[in-house]
Amino acid sequence: MSANSLPESTPIWHTLEVDKALDLLDSKADSGLTPQEVEQRLQKYGTNELEEHGGRSAWEILLDQFKNIMLLMLIAVAFISGFLDFTAWQAGQLKPGEVPFKDTVAIMAIVILNGILGYVQESRAEQALAALKQMSSPLVRVIRDKKLLDVAAKEIVPGDIMLLEAGVQIAADGRLIEQSNLQVRESALTGEAEAVNKQATLQLPEDTSLGDRVNLVFQGTEVVQGRGKVLVTNTGMQTELGKIATMLQSVESEPTPLQQRMTQLGNVLVSGSLILVAIVVIGGVIQARGFSNLQDLLEVSLSMAVAVVPEGLPAVITVTLALGTQRMVRRNALIRKLPAVETLGSVTTICSDKTGTLTQNKMVVQSIFTNNNTFRVTGEGYAPVGDFQLDNQKVPVEDYPEISALLVACAVCNDSVLQKEKGEWAILGDPTEGALVTLAGKAGIEKDQWNSKLPRVSEFPFSSERKRMSVINQVEEVATGEPSLTSVDPAITGFVNSEPYLMFTKGSPELILARCTEIRLGTHSAPLTEEQRSKILAANDQMASQGLRVLGFAYKPLTEVPPEGTDEESETSLVWLGLVGMLDAPRPEVRAAVAECRQAGIRPVMITGDHQLTARAIAIDLGIAQEGDRVLTGQELQRMSDQELEQQVDLVSIYARVAPEHKLRIVQALQRRGRFVAMTGDGVNDAPALKQADIGIAMGITGTDVSKEASDMVLLDDNFATIVAATKEGRVVYTNIRRFIKYILGSNIGEVLTIAAAPILGLGGVPLTPLQILWMNLVTDGLPALALAVEPPEPDVMQRPPFSPRESIFARGLGSYMIRIGIIFAIITIILMEWSYYHAQTVTGDGLDPERWKTMVFTSLCIAQMGHAIAIRSNNQLTIEVNPFSNPYVLGAVVVTTILQLMLIYVPPLRDFFGTHWLPPAELAICIGFSALMFVWIEGEKIFFRFMGKKTV
Repeated sequence: MSANSLPESTPIWHTLEVDKALDLLDSKADSGLTPQEVEQRLQKYGTNELEEHGGRSAWEILLDQFKNIMLLMLIAVAFISGFLDFTAWQAGQLKPGEVPFKDTVAIMAIVILNGILGYVQESRAEQALAALKQMSSPLVRVIRDKKLLDVAAKEIVPGDIMLLEAGVQIAADGRLIEQSNLQVRESALTGEAEAVNKQATLQLPEDTSLGDRVNLVFQGTEVVQGRGKVLVTNTGMQTELGKIATMLQSVESEPTPLQQRMTQLGNVLVSGSLILVAIVVIGGVIQARGFSNLQDLLEVSLSMAVAVVPEGLPAVITVTLALGTQRMVRRNALIRKLPAVETLGSVTTICSDKTGTLTQNKMVVQSIFTNNNTFRVTGEGYAPVGDFQLDNQKVPVEDYPEISALLVACAVCNDSVLQKEKGEWAILGDPTEGALVTLAGKAGIEKDQWNSKLPRVSEFPFSSERKRMSVINQVEEVATGEPSLTSVDPAITGFVNSEPYLMFTKGSPELILARCTEIRLGTHSAPLTEEQRSKILAANDQMASQGLRVLGFAYKPLTEVPPEGTDEESETSLVWLGLVGMLDAPRPEVRAAVAECRQAGIRPVMITGDHQLTARAIAIDLGIAQEGDRVLTGQELQRMSDQELEQQVDLVSIYARVAPEHKLRIVQALQRRGRFVAMTGDGVNDAPALKQADIGIAMGITGTDVSKEASDMVLLDDNFATIVAATKEGRVVYTNIRRFIKYILGSNIGEVLTIAAAPILGLGGVPLTPLQILWMNLVTDGLPALALAVEPPEPDVMQRPPFSPRESIFARGLGSYMIRIGIIFAIITIILMEWSYYHAQTVTGDGLDPERWKTMVFTSLCIAQMGHAIAIRSNNQLTIEVNPFSNPYVLGAVVVTTILQLMLIYVPPLRDFFGTHWLPPAELAICIGFSALMFVWIEGEKIFFRFMGKKTV
């Protein structure tokens, strides 16, 4: 069969015999494919890579920045302004020295700047994610043309013969040809934490579930132990990973609270602006009884439209969110989309995985039981440093020979290796066995040393059916007639008599104990009594109730190496050594993070695939749950209807033995209860839940590429405490966004009322040109607003419940504040405008322009905002009560903006460009005096509200 005659339809590989699968793919188990066949299949099937059909292109990211309704209105204003300038230029109506299209250019510059800022930040996040994906491109060992080769994973094709060994990440889906003690961790695909024992010879029913297809291996999973030979059956988007990725690409995310609030704000402002424009144009036409003054009306309308829309607001929000993302990256949280920064501040429920997020993802022995004594073991991670304690008192191991004997068994009956890499202790192999090597190391019993003293000569490997493993070790001194180990190592005393071999066995405590007839007591063994059996089983139950994973250990002297396949006969009449209980210990910083969550009104929820006893122990230890709280298992959840689950989700904080597909139901039930949910995940099957959650949080270290693509945020350190830190940052960002929104829009309302009042009062012309309004909205509003965006968090930011994510942007008095302050702004400015207009008409000479009243209005509005910026730093504290240097950027922005404003008056080129007029010092002083009244009013409001016992927004 040639490459062109390969099966067009997808065979059901787990139902086929190995030889049939090889025939279908025209491959040979011993020689593999030829280079020519590989090239043909690369062209037919493509490279072995997940395609990103659903990802946003550079153009889509850029276009997304210009969908804001306020920016669209500004673009429209820019075109109308440009049309009016073009008409005036064609008609020769431009004033001497007047630059055409400057309003249009200025507006479009603002629009483009905002787009670039948003594009750069979101592109960086996408590129950072791409960099994470590139980190997981392994080399694969294959047989091709009868040769062993290491090739890039993307070059694998169907029909390749792939070789697996412990530690390898599987690069494609395939049918096992042969295997030896092969265990594969498939949690990335199925969510199951336990490794799967693979068997090549089985043929399975067609309806066998994915997690039970033990004759297949899948892309993205990892070999834990053993070896295997695999026929590659599917690559790229045809793999199980690829199929899930394809489904995900059609899922759309809901708008974030900030996006919804900004849409609401934009709709209100644009609608209000259009209504004002319509009123001015219609009223002007009626007053003039025709369209003779249409161009003047359009100029007034444009000024009002530009004044209503806060041109600097999109840029300020973009920069604020960008600064928030940078602060979060320093805290190991990568934000994929800017609005997600603020969304975190609205979270009411955090649903977290246990392993690696709440815990260290490192098994650590907590307790050992031997000779009727329970010893507590201290230490963290895989560092071989810790104490052995009895009744909370440190004890020397050498005083308890039975401990030394147990630890020798831990070190010798073990396939893992403890090593130090870049100053960090790490395990090569199974984490459970790694914990045992670390335990032995804490007593000075090193695995390498004992492997040389007791070299392994045979073994009975672990299997899920046997639930135990045994190793047979040669006692070199006995075999060679050299002095006994007993004279050198107290730990071996009692093991060795005259037998040249020792068998060490570990596994399920109940099964190991049932095969024991003796027990190790001190330096000798004695018959095992029923009372001792009962005590051992009681200690086992006690450890298991604490959530510990418990293993039993035993040994047996042998006169000869038992033949292969005699495990049932050989593993009898054992000598009991003891119990070892271990736990994936909680991260030390998580306990405080959980307490901070609860203080902030956020409910943490644990969702794990582990046993309910383990889940309960960790949850109670961390403060997620309390004694007596219900644990809901995946089996119970499976039997519940959606309505029943919805009634339980507010009462359950621990979900155990949960499959990834259950996470989606939990998230949906919480959302139907009105909760705003953050969900963590790392597997491919977690991706739908991550998409559904209000904030999907993927793991940066253990997470799959698909889960990262489905997420809003990536945890670079897989740490729950990082989620809490990011949530705090989100609250700070939202508080600061509200602060500068009321700062910016309060002045904008004042500008609109001032412009509208000018023709009503019979003053000549509009006091502010579109360019001057742009200057105010972008510079005199924008720079202080940016400074307010980095205002430090308020002391109670994590001591209050989250604000409702569905609240209006105008909620909690912000809307009334803006209107109130806008009116005060307008009253102060209108009084100044009325006085300055008649003053400018009467005080002339020395080159003074009677039109300078417009510059006085312009200057007063700008400088009044400086007082507003200083006063608004705190909602309730007076300015003299606030540390001026806690945010030096505000003072800097006020000083810089004031200088820039004065330059527009006293630097001739700038004066000409912005259409301002020179002001005598006395008139400038009057402007500053009127402007100061704004600061006085806001401080007076604080005193009034404090007296009334109320807090302002």
